[in-house]
Amino acid sequence: MKKVYDNAAEALDGLLKDGMFISAGGFGLCGIPELLIDAIVDSGVKDLTIASNNCGVDGFGLGKLLDTKQIRKMISSYVGENAEFMRQYLSGELELEFNPQGTLAERMRAGGSGIPGFYTKTGVGTQIADGKEVKVFDGEEYILERGIVADLAIVKAWKADDTGNLVFRKTARNFNPPAAMSGKVCVVEVEEIVERGALDPDCIHLPGIYVHRIIQGPHEKRIEKVTTRKKETA
Repeated sequence: MKKVYDNAAEALDGLLKDGMFISAGGFGLCGIPELLIDAIVDSGVKDLTIASNNCGVDGFGLGKLLDTKQIRKMISSYVGENAEFMRQYLSGELELEFNPQGTLAERMRAGGSGIPGFYTKTGVGTQIADGKEVKVFDGEEYILERGIVADLAIVKAWKADDTGNLVFRKTARNFNPPAAMSGKVCVVEVEEIVERGALDPDCIHLPGIYVHRIIQGPHEKRIEKVTTRKKETA
C-alpha cells in the first residue's frame, strides 16, 4: 500500500469534510504539523472539532485555522498565548472542552488502543468532573473519561521509513504519538524519509501500523520565547 505522497494537499485528498473531528499533534510550538494545517486552511473545510494540547499561537499552527474561523470546538489542555483564541472563546464563537494535560494524552492513547474509557482522580471535585460518572475505588472517588477516536490524526515526526515507522525528536514526542494513535486515518509530515530497514527497531517510537499517509517537507523551527539580558557595562 502506498503511504508516501508528494505534498500535504495530496495526502489529505478525500479525507476532509465539514464537521469532522481531527486529533492534532504538537506541544507549544514543538512538533506542529504545519504543512498539513496549511493544507486544511486552503481546503476551506469548516466546523471542525480539534483535539490538541494547545491551539498554536496567533498566526501559526492551529492558530491559522482560528484566523479563518474553521474551528468550531477545541479540546485542549493549554489555551494561553493566543489572543484570537481568547477573543473567540469569550465572545461565544468558539466552544472549549478543557482537559488536564495528562488526561488528554491518555484519552488519545486509550482511543487508539481500543479502550473506550478509563477512571482517573484528576479533576475530581472541580469543574472538570461536571456531568461525568463518578466511581469509588478503595474509598477514593474517580471520574470516567472517554477515549478519543478522531476521524483524522495529523502529526509531525522527525524521521520515517516508507512503511510509516516513526521517530520523533525530543519534546515533539509528547503529544504526537498518542494523537497519531487516536485517528481512524493518520497523516504524518516528516523532515526526512529514510530507506526501509534504516531505522533501528529499538528506536522506533510509533510503528507504521498506525500511519496511513506520509509527506516530507521543510519546516519552520520557531523559538517560543526568547529571553535576553542587557550587556553588562565594564
